[in-house]
Amino acid sequence: MFHVKHFDVVVVGGGHAGSEALHAACRYGLRAALVTLDASKVGVMSCNPAIGGLGKGHLVREIDALDGIMGTAADLSGIQFRLLNRSKGPAVQGPRTQSDRQLYLQAIQALLSQQDYTLIEGEVAALMSSGGAIAGVRLADGSEIPARAVILTAGTFMRGTIHIGNRRVSAGRMGERAADELSQQMESLGAVFGRLKTGTPPRLNGDTVNWERLEHQPADADPVMLSFLSKGPEVAQVSCGITHTNAHTHDIIRQNIEQSAMYGGHIEGVGPRYCPSIEDKIIRFADKTSHQVFLEPEGLKTNCVYPNGISTSLPEDVQEAYVRSIVGLENVEIQQPGYAIEYDFLNPQGLSSDLESKLISGLFLAGQINGTTGYEEAAAQGLVAAVGVAKRLKGVSPIIFDRSTSYIGVMIDDLITRGATEPYRMFTSRAEFRLKLRADNADQRLTEQGYASGLVSDLRHNAYQEKLRHLGRCRDLLSSMAVSPNQARQVGIELGLDGRRRNGHELLSIPGVTTAQLADLAPALADCDGASLDQAAREALYVTYIERQGRDIDALARDLSIKIPESFHYASVAGLSSEMIAKLSAARPESLGAAKNIEGVTPAALTAVLLSMKSQGLKNAG
Repeated sequence: MFHVKHFDVVVVGGGHAGSEALHAACRYGLRAALVTLDASKVGVMSCNPAIGGLGKGHLVREIDALDGIMGTAADLSGIQFRLLNRSKGPAVQGPRTQSDRQLYLQAIQALLSQQDYTLIEGEVAALMSSGGAIAGVRLADGSEIPARAVILTAGTFMRGTIHIGNRRVSAGRMGERAADELSQQMESLGAVFGRLKTGTPPRLNGDTVNWERLEHQPADADPVMLSFLSKGPEVAQVSCGITHTNAHTHDIIRQNIEQSAMYGGHIEGVGPRYCPSIEDKIIRFADKTSHQVFLEPEGLKTNCVYPNGISTSLPEDVQEAYVRSIVGLENVEIQQPGYAIEYDFLNPQGLSSDLESKLISGLFLAGQINGTTGYEEAAAQGLVAAVGVAKRLKGVSPIIFDRSTSYIGVMIDDLITRGATEPYRMFTSRAEFRLKLRADNADQRLTEQGYASGLVSDLRHNAYQEKLRHLGRCRDLLSSMAVSPNQARQVGIELGLDGRRRNGHELLSIPGVTTAQLADLAPALADCDGASLDQAAREALYVTYIERQGRDIDALARDLSIKIPESFHYASVAGLSSEMIAKLSAARPESLGAAKNIEGVTPAALTAVLLSMKSQGLKNAG
């Protein structure tokens, strides 16, 4: 049994939310304890071995801007760095890395070891309270751990059930027991539960993959890191393989669809529509003859491969049959079968913006227990919860997470105002202000607030101040330029001969103009820090669009009372995704304001509907 000691905060669960919450609590100087079922699994990547991506990479940069550890761990363990959407605008580009699963876990544990906290291996069976406020936790062995606050990051362990075909196993992860007692107590307190599900693909023996038959995807030659403090990759870079399902694969799955746990009626929870199982893909997209599969190595010293794109809950023999029907995998060995996992989550509408539960004062919830999915979403919530605890216990200055300053703010607002009826995942389209919420300026939006709050270290703050000095010099040089149309034409910038001189910011706001062209006109720019000059260019490119976007947002706010005709045809709206069409067509909201409150409906979708209505002369309809 644990020797009794009083803590400021107990973090329950050592996943991504718990690790980030614990590290932040320690940075605030709180007396912290981590309670986890298996100390060796702290920081484990339970699903795909990757960090970042579209929307998610923005969250990692924001965590990093506040001195969090996810970006650093990702960079220390990254074996394939890629910038997603590289061909598109900087606002929607997403830094991502394929990580060595073991190196990532080691990096998280090493970063946590630098902090002063107590690690307790055990199962939390109950929350202790007194007078409506949290008083600590009770372990399954009867030990009581007094604390002034608790951050609960239970992941998929709350009444977790693994499904493989008709077989069901109580577990929070493969081989790890579920936390049923805690679910039962939360239910007795009046918590509003729901059931969600997620899935994972079978793990493959890479030595039995015919790599010669596959397309290869290498790492980027100019890697973009996840942490602002990282200079470059720390370990060797690898390629991923690409293959595809085919008609035979689809036939095998269709013929056995009733053996799938999801389609056999064994699962009541809702799964993520944007990351469907292979069964969902075959049924929902019946017209598609193939689906892409990425073969992602799980590390440098393991032969295990993660086949991204074929998660499943079919029986093991069916999994083997359909996997071996795929080119390159004809003789592959499955090391671990894929499975679906169903688990309890609590309605996040019962939380404050600090992620404090309204059930018990001092209880904070973070991660999948709030209806989200993904490592990055969980880690961001862990950090927010730790900030909330520090505000409550130490009175530190708040860090403002709102929709105009961070993707973290977008996520928190979405969760506590709209709730979750399906696993919530971050997308750039969820943010009204995504043109200014770029991955490259996350530190400019958050680091100063974090430093004032006591969360950000002097080392991080000094590095940020140095970046600002370099950026300021670039901005000053660009502002001091005065380029005539004739001078601009000499370096390939086509301007009308209007006689007006333009500074560097104005020239960079013209699509296609590069900093290299300006360096020919102002040689001093060649001495600028490259990253700072690139960021100044991005700022110049977006300034006009940001101003226009702000006006669109203001106009939309004024137009929320506009009625939407019941017969309105959402499929005819230009730029509206199939997901948005499905959500709006099913709900048939009476007004734009009602549409805004539908979970998952983005500001961009609302603007598209409004513009379509105006073009059809329907603004005053209804």
